[in-house]
Amino acid sequence: MLTNVEHIGIAVRDIQISNELFSKLLNVQPYKSETVASEGVTTSFFRVNQTKIELLEATNPDSPIAKFLEKKGEGVHHIAFEVDDIVSEINRLKEDGFTVLNEIPKLGADNKLVCFLHPKSTNSVLIELCQERK
Repeated sequence: MLTNVEHIGIAVRDIQISNELFSKLLNVQPYKSETVASEGVTTSFFRVNQTKIELLEATNPDSPIAKFLEKKGEGVHHIAFEVDDIVSEINRLKEDGFTVLNEIPKLGADNKLVCFLHPKSTNSVLIELCQERK
């Protein structure tokens, strides 16, 4: 079951410049930054009350974020939903006709197991499912 919006991911060309911009905009500093080598991305997280914003900068030209930036430029990349049981959600969504990009959850940023749904099956919005790693 989807429990809430976990975060909104925003693709950026330069994470340092974007950190400054979002720090001013949100009036908070990022609370965490990390590199996820398997996704070819560096992330930076902001929290405003219950809302988290994840900035994503490509670390190599073949990463999904680099390809997104090339096609669409900077902007909203995905919406992530928190789930209690990611495997059950993957199975439920597949049965309901959604296209799952990775059927086996993988390690993502912020200590999460993640899975993505193809935008062609979600009205052109990339959806991420997130489950806290125990």
